[in-house]
Amino acid sequence: MEEYSLGAVEGRFADLIWEKEPIVMSELIPLCEEIFGWKRTTTYTVVKRLSGKGIFQNKDGIVSAVLSKEEFYARQSEEYVESSFGGSLPGFLAAFTRRRKLSEEDIANLQEIIAKCEPEDTKE
Repeated sequence: MEEYSLGAVEGRFADLIWEKEPIVMSELIPLCEEIFGWKRTTTYTVVKRLSGKGIFQNKDGIVSAVLSKEEFYARQSEEYVESSFGGSLPGFLAAFTRRRKLSEEDIANLQEIIAKCEPEDTKE
């Protein structure tokens, strides 16, 4: 299973790429120097690391996303539920709602999501 996790700085870097993509390395390097205080080699190293995770790609000096921000966080969430709750979404929700009660709006949104996932033959 791929590991979909980022450290705090990697997360900020990923957000920068998602916001600016596609971005050429000649623009990314000075941005990273300004924002993170990185040298050119550090920027290349982090791009290579995140490309190795299948999140970004660097083709001909142009960095772009392989996974959208939404897809990345969806996969990260799936990985968390799998590793922490044995893949049980109800188990995750039960744990989540022990400390944070759902609003009526949250419940309505969840019911709508569930309704979209129901097989056609069980819908009224």
